[in-house]
Amino acid sequence: MEDRSHKVLLALVMLFLFAVIVLQYVCPGTECQLLRLRALSPAAAADPYRAEDETPARFVPRFNFSAGDLLRRVDFNIKGDDLIVFLHIQKTGGTTFGRHLVRNIQLEQPCECRAGQKKCTCHRPGKRETWLFSRFSTGWSCGLHADWTELTNCVPSVVDSKKEVRLRPSSWETRFSLRIVSPVASEKPEPTQSLNAETGPTKGAARSGVNFYYITILRDPVSRYLSEWRHVQRGATWKASLHVCDGRSPTTEELPSCYTGDDWSGCSLQEFMDCPYNLANNRQVRMLSDLSLVGCYNLSVMPEEQRNKVLLDSAKENLKRMAFFGLTEFQRKTQYLFEKTFNMNFISPFTQYNSTRASSVEIDEQTQQRIEALNFLDVELYDYAKDLFLQRYQYMRQKEHQEARRKRQEQRKILRAKQAHRREQGENSS
Repeated sequence: MEDRSHKVLLALVMLFLFAVIVLQYVCPGTECQLLRLRALSPAAAADPYRAEDETPARFVPRFNFSAGDLLRRVDFNIKGDDLIVFLHIQKTGGTTFGRHLVRNIQLEQPCECRAGQKKCTCHRPGKRETWLFSRFSTGWSCGLHADWTELTNCVPSVVDSKKEVRLRPSSWETRFSLRIVSPVASEKPEPTQSLNAETGPTKGAARSGVNFYYITILRDPVSRYLSEWRHVQRGATWKASLHVCDGRSPTTEELPSCYTGDDWSGCSLQEFMDCPYNLANNRQVRMLSDLSLVGCYNLSVMPEEQRNKVLLDSAKENLKRMAFFGLTEFQRKTQYLFEKTFNMNFISPFTQYNSTRASSVEIDEQTQQRIEALNFLDVELYDYAKDLFLQRYQYMRQKEHQEARRKRQEQRKILRAKQAHRREQGENSS
């Protein structure tokens, strides 16, 4: 038995020596050997982003996006006037992501989060100004779960109000993505416009040089809907939400309530689905679109089919042109894309939670189809977002690999030049 173990050990040693000889023949030089050994090591070969979520084994894109749509790298200046604005959609995992923003980013001056306080102080280095507009930094300054229409009109005026009057220049230029302008608020709010690559700055009095980088998180519509129902069932109402559009909140006739009491606690899923005014239906499209394009909450402005198309197209366009968006079902990829976009790294990796309150709800196929029908716009938006998200991830990874390959090629050139120099020195000395 002992003799047999010695033979196995000898075979392993011989195999190792053979590998070293082959490596020496293929790539002479100590530096090159170390380079190749690092490339072949298990730590380098393992992909931390693979098989940690629901990524298909072979992703086949459905939509055609330009390189400009896929490449997301912003020159975020935390020491200047740049501001990240987090659009927090209910029950998408935004609370977890919001905590990552204030507690889990490597910063020269980290956010100050004190025990027992809901908000953290996220100041720029050397300044008493915030670089983050979110629930956990500035609170609900534009209303509870403010949507796209509210934020793009409210945020500039909120930031401007915190500046001294004598420091206010005469004009603003705000951006919500890569060198793209977004609507701003004036004393009398004007309807916001859906922007495209050719659109210039919209009208409004504000301060120049401020870059507003809008970000958000989306979630699978069925899971999000069930999660919201469970949340409402426990007593959540979001009554403090303003729903401001074109300078006013909707009337009770425009936005009726689904319940008559203080809340809707204890409601069944059937009751939740049966309410025709339920804002949970297609919530993600409504919160990401420019509502002023369809007359806000006045459903008589245009036919329902036309209204749905305008809302969906607006939500897709705004989402595509945001500086960043993530998906709840892809935590590590969301972390990766945020880090690459803003050149800011998180301290600890995101965790993929496959068990939520929504996942514990068992529904039959008929109920599943009913929820999908109620959220048909969100379903289409999520399919679009998922395709864009995975294409961006793929594109950024390819760019990363190309950059790594270029660096390796440069290292090899340097190594070959060193080896040629040594040989030349040896020939001269001999």
